[in-house]
Amino acid sequence: MAAAASALSGGKAVPARLTICSHAKPIDCMVDGHTVWMAGTKIHITDIDTPKSHPPRCAREARLGQAATLKMHPFLNAGPFTLTPIKRDVDRYGRKLRIVERGGESLGAVLVSHGLARRYGGGKRSP
Repeated sequence: MAAAASALSGGKAVPARLTICSHAKPIDCMVDGHTVWMAGTKIHITDIDTPKSHPPRCAREARLGQAATLKMHPFLNAGPFTLTPIKRDVDRYGRKLRIVERGGESLGAVLVSHGLARRYGGGKRSP
């Protein structure tokens, strides 16, 4: 638990074995392409925006959201990563706001390079 607390505060990189969230209690799992649960804490990956999958607005968004989740999942499980804090600690939904990095590279940016997310730098999200 100390390693998870250190990771959430921007400490050392920690390995994670994340599953895809089911309807069971979410512990160490991915909700969608930019939301994960770690050690009972919901984390929003802040430098990207991915299609919504809970709930999607249409069938196409559901497919794209699922693709983003399935692409990000192995990226996160490939080895230790760091959760880098931004200016705000939490959003209005209580999610921790973090950039996920490995070796100084944003995993969100990797997802953008695969065409499954767009960069997000704040402000109102566009559809």
